[in-house]
Amino acid sequence: MLDLFYEGGPLFMGLLTIILIIMFVVSVMNGIPVLKGNITDHDTIRRKIGTIKSVGLLALIMGILGQLIGLFSAFRAIELKAIEVSPSLIAGGFKVSMITTMYGLIIYILSLLIWFGFNMKLEKK
Repeated sequence: MLDLFYEGGPLFMGLLTIILIIMFVVSVMNGIPVLKGNITDHDTIRRKIGTIKSVGLLALIMGILGQLIGLFSAFRAIELKAIEVSPSLIAGGFKVSMITTMYGLIIYILSLLIWFGFNMKLEKK
């Protein structure tokens, strides 16, 4: 797993990990009132747990941005003829560029599951 982190690029994988931690912190902070049942204003709580989805969406967008920047750099190197291009090299580059997108998508799906769970708990109250 650590290999994928370094293979995906420490910059974007690090940013995505920070977003993952922020998503968990936001989930805990905004989910405690829902779990305890200390709800006075349903609209405010819905808006607060909606930020969980937003943070997850940010991770997805950052993952896609990381992939696009990686692909742009690779295509630029090919265009400038800085490297000899073989089909296996291109396939390997595509594989590596998708790591950040998959990580961002996993974070987004996780945020949706957490949001959905809190939302269902809120509906029951």
